[in-house]
Amino acid sequence: MPLSLVTRANGLVFVSGTPPFDLETGKFVRGDIETQTEASLRAVQRCLESAGTSLDKVVMVRVYAANAGFYSAINRVYARFFPENPPSRTFVPVASWPMEFDIEIECVAVA
Repeated sequence: MPLSLVTRANGLVFVSGTPPFDLETGKFVRGDIETQTEASLRAVQRCLESAGTSLDKVVMVRVYAANAGFYSAINRVYARFFPENPPSRTFVPVASWPMEFDIEIECVAVA
């Protein structure tokens, strides 16, 4: 794919839409939406750390989900990763992806 997972520019770090992908194994994480959400957020966290920042520096998140009905389940997992002063966020229901997963998460953080 013609994209960068993480890009730094002007003091910000941009993480591309990240599906439930295990960066260690290089494989998608299968499971219910909570399992997929946790895998996506862990991958986002790793991307941020590789760019020298962290989840507590995130200022904006976009969550793309294949079903608007996943909203509450996603929030349960999301709240564990952003327990205090959560960043701005947009939740976007989408039709589907060309691969078998139900969520992608992207973010912008301060470097």
